[in-house]
Amino acid sequence: MLGTAACVRALALSLALPSLVYAGLIPDLHDHAHAHPSRTIAHRAPGQDWYHPPHHPVHRLFRRDDNSTGDYPALGSPAWSAPYPTTTPDSSKLPQEWVDALNQAVQAGKIPNIPVSTQTNGGNPTYPNGYDPNGPTVCSATYKCRNPDDIWDAPEGMVGSGFDDGPTEFSPTLYTFLKNNSVKATHFMIGINILWNPAAFEQAYVDNGDDIAVHTYTHPYMTTLSNLDVLAQLGWTMQIIHNSTAGKVPRYWRPPYGDMDERVRAIALEVFGLTAIIWNQDTEDWSLTENGGTTMQAVAQNMQKWLTGAKTPGLIILEHELSAESVQAYMDAYPVMMQNGWQLKSVAEFGDDDAMRDGDLLDLFDTTSSAAPSSTSASSTSASATHSGTTSSSGPVATGGVGTSQQSSATLQWSSRSAWAASALVGAAGLFVHLA
Repeated sequence: MLGTAACVRALALSLALPSLVYAGLIPDLHDHAHAHPSRTIAHRAPGQDWYHPPHHPVHRLFRRDDNSTGDYPALGSPAWSAPYPTTTPDSSKLPQEWVDALNQAVQAGKIPNIPVSTQTNGGNPTYPNGYDPNGPTVCSATYKCRNPDDIWDAPEGMVGSGFDDGPTEFSPTLYTFLKNNSVKATHFMIGINILWNPAAFEQAYVDNGDDIAVHTYTHPYMTTLSNLDVLAQLGWTMQIIHNSTAGKVPRYWRPPYGDMDERVRAIALEVFGLTAIIWNQDTEDWSLTENGGTTMQAVAQNMQKWLTGAKTPGLIILEHELSAESVQAYMDAYPVMMQNGWQLKSVAEFGDDDAMRDGDLLDLFDTTSSAAPSSTSASSTSASATHSGTTSSSGPVATGGVGTSQQSSATLQWSSRSAWAASALVGAAGLFVHLA
């Protein structure tokens, strides 16, 4: 039998072991020998990752060619830029793995059969008669219908730091300001903007250590697109992020204009494991350079109102790194945030408290591998499904039964994590009993 001190040490080891075991399952790709970029990446606390862990099934959709060895191509090099579309992606030329994953989700009844919306003259997308955008079948985020899988609000007392439409020529000024003030942020990046501004991307990801999320490839109204076009917009953005971060696959996205319904949401979640982050306040700073758009004074007044108001819920404010004016508007508001006692946190961190949000189509226990991506021509297909939704206070409430397909997908993933933890706990308990 061990003495009291030895027993205490053994008990401490038993309690720590599950965390150590689980942490060992998710290595940090930042430090791999062949990771590109080569500069030191600013680290953040464990468990606050904007990207999926290496064991997540979505990695199968973004594997490199089997003949690839060594480093990823350098950002901005011809080898790096060669694979990506230079305009709106052609949905008839997509990697076969993406199309197969979509078709599997459709056949499993996980992609709702909702008509494509119509959008004209800058107005909100509309649906055919009989499809209520605030109802549970459509649940359009444009109309403020809230699906519980999405993130709309920050925790009490927090401001979610996040910016859309980067990287642009105006982004470096913002990135420098954020770093100088020790602010971590999520950048919802447009795929083609990464292609044209690799140095700014590297500043955000490497120098700042900020979070990277998907904002589609060319910024369309997503509900107006076919299933395959939705797939292309998300997939190519994820691919360029993956190849620019030594293999990291983002977990979060934001639909341009907030335009997302149950069909688009399901494709993002079930095929690519993407959780949507929306917003609960809008600066309209994107229009600062538009004729008839908002003004710096109007943005400042709104910021003052929000930041001196109630702290429940916390704020996720729609802001952009689109122009010198939008960047300056944020820098002007930053002191107001500090003076009013707000805690700033990257919006991608708000998803860490909900382990059920990592949707995926692929079975976690399926060990079959996929070949390297290849192009194919395919047609869009869909199948019916339903999901619940609730609207914000600005619109009528819409409720419905929760779709079991998304529940079971999330439950499966949670169960696998619980199994690992339980196994570690049992082993640790056995160790303690043996030592005692």
